[in-house]
Amino acid sequence: MGYLKYLVFRILNAILVLLIVTFIISALFVKVAEQSNLAKMNDEMMQWDRTTGQNILRTQGQDAYEKAKAEHEQFLREKYELNLPYWQKVYNKAIRTLKLDFGTTTTPIFGTNNVSDIIKVAVPRSILLFTTATIIVIILGIFLGVRAARHAGSVFDRGLSIFALLTYSLPMWWTGMMFLLIFAFKLGWFPLSSMFDPQLTGWEHVKDVIYKLALPVITYVFVAFGGWAWTTRNIMIGTLQEDFIMAARAKGVPEHKIIYGHALRAAAPPIVTMIIFSLLGSLGGAIISELVFNYPGMGRLYWVALQQNETNLLIGLTYFFTVLYLAGVVLADMVYGFLDPRVKVGASSKM
Repeated sequence: MGYLKYLVFRILNAILVLLIVTFIISALFVKVAEQSNLAKMNDEMMQWDRTTGQNILRTQGQDAYEKAKAEHEQFLREKYELNLPYWQKVYNKAIRTLKLDFGTTTTPIFGTNNVSDIIKVAVPRSILLFTTATIIVIILGIFLGVRAARHAGSVFDRGLSIFALLTYSLPMWWTGMMFLLIFAFKLGWFPLSSMFDPQLTGWEHVKDVIYKLALPVITYVFVAFGGWAWTTRNIMIGTLQEDFIMAARAKGVPEHKIIYGHALRAAAPPIVTMIIFSLLGSLGGAIISELVFNYPGMGRLYWVALQQNETNLLIGLTYFFTVLYLAGVVLADMVYGFLDPRVKVGASSKM
């Protein structure tokens, strides 16, 4: 019961953090949006003056023109909330953000101006590339890390450690540029752009997606799997030196069962935490890497929002990333409790 209270406390804490972050980002971006909205209002006023305003001036006279102009200006001020005090605008924006009403963009992106719809288009694309690559990295990294831990000090272990340090130190965007130069530009094995062909359907579309994503996935796996293998190796080596492992070996338990039935299970909490944050983080994409491969995912979308000063889209993306991080923290706490009984005991004693 104490552990359940602990989880409820952590969830409430995450909700509180989300509320605070939402009001902070609303306060920051509302100030930026004021200038943008003022420019929009001035543009609409100029357009109104050239068309409707001039027509009223010719047909009804100066007094009617001034009155209609003032009414239209007031309408635009209310439309863009320029008539409200700063705190009221921040509050309204935060409430709309919490309701997932992020508003619209100035220019269409992915064929729509609705921020929620834009994010819904970008997220599956990031899942397709980065989540797929992350799953491959996790499987490969854990498998090689466990094998290196079983043969600590061997040629394989030393070679993997050196390779992991070398590849993990390489920026993914730089590696992507080198791979594009070699495998796409020089050898012509892969395309220079990862943009899908919208005219293809069925099996042809599937083949096009696999072909376009092959090089970005290979690049991500090449850079990231070594770090996973190195981390898993170090965790497993520490676990294999525990007393219960020594006792299991003394009892004659098969090595395979010791590794996968005892050691890996004991090492699971930190590894599972890495898995959770890696998978959730993959939903956010990667800005520079997506620009290198010309891939339309969440990272590139964030860059477009920055370039075009789309404050509503920036708020929506920042809110999305915040929710992902907080969900990862809560999920990690839940998983830790199931995998490590000491967490349950500690949580119960605190509550």
